[in-house]
Amino acid sequence: MTTTPRIDFIYLSEPDMIRAGVTDMPACVDAMEDMFSLLHTGDYRMSGSNNDSHGAMITFPESSPFAGMPEPTTDRRFMAMPAYLGGSFGTTGVKWYGSNIANREHGLPRSILTFMLNDTVTGAPLALMSANLLSAYRTGAIPGVGARHLAKADARVVGIVGPGVMARTSLSAFIVARPNIDTIKVKGRSRRSLDEFTAWVKLEHPTITTILEVDTIEEAVRGSDIVTFCTSGMVGDPRTYPTVERDWVKPGAFLSMPAGCNTDAAMDAPDVRKVLDSPGLYEAWAGEVPAPAHDSIPIIGCKYMDLIRTGALSADDLEDLGAIVAGASPGRRTDDEIIVLSVGGLPVEDVAWGTVIYRRAIAQGIGVSLNLWESPALA
Repeated sequence: MTTTPRIDFIYLSEPDMIRAGVTDMPACVDAMEDMFSLLHTGDYRMSGSNNDSHGAMITFPESSPFAGMPEPTTDRRFMAMPAYLGGSFGTTGVKWYGSNIANREHGLPRSILTFMLNDTVTGAPLALMSANLLSAYRTGAIPGVGARHLAKADARVVGIVGPGVMARTSLSAFIVARPNIDTIKVKGRSRRSLDEFTAWVKLEHPTITTILEVDTIEEAVRGSDIVTFCTSGMVGDPRTYPTVERDWVKPGAFLSMPAGCNTDAAMDAPDVRKVLDSPGLYEAWAGEVPAPAHDSIPIIGCKYMDLIRTGALSADDLEDLGAIVAGASPGRRTDDEIIVLSVGGLPVEDVAWGTVIYRRAIAQGIGVSLNLWESPALA
């Protein structure tokens, strides 16, 4: 905490973030485990009436009388994701981003993100960070935490639908959790995405000995010990979302779903374990969007909330990853049970990993110091 009126903070560009270790996936998975333990004890705050909201989002209408207002193309939104995280972190921050899938036509990522980390006591800024890698790695690390507790210890085969950034970071985290992984089955939409993904795997994970390109979702799922869907697309009709059918799923499979997906009725049965990264997140979403929530937010946990609303599921059918990480609930219980993890994304994840990277940057003298003021003009 500052003891003088002067406030300085650091700016971390993307190269600075890399130098400070933002791509250190083993450390990121460990930081996310620490974060989940704090979620379980309640030592955190996010936005919304239940303190568990994903954040505040600006979207655009189907038609507008204003010439300059954007059209609601896929993933067109602005969003702020604030959170406080206690424990050894003790910091507060907010991720801010704009997103538009059409960015790819201009050689830009779908989303462009920044993150501001603040002193919790004074509110003073500590760091302004480039956050695309911060967000990508913390998102991928959550499936790694899930795999550490819920995938079979001898998992070897990973089935991937959508070989983009999310698939890369998820795979890296899966390998941290289950280092025996040696085979990847991947379904992509374009030759370019498949080639780029394959080249990346060979460079970053030489322990992967087999990479199989498949043509269908079924082929990606069948025989895989770990399955993940990492695609983006239009929302509104869950029948168009990438879907998992129970007949395709290997006994003992762990399914990590950080993107839009659907499941058939057999996958919704009670004997398939359904784990949420944070039950409060889905409760917040269910209160923020019209029912059925899965129509607006394609994450599978929102389908589970819809099934609870209609009486097809009980709230007791859903499990909390935080409780599993903290040891209050069991992880994998048998070799044959099928487990689905819904990954919605929590603002506290950005605070956790952002705090680790900020402290590394300070210790190593990385970043550009910026001055907010010598003393405030309106103290």
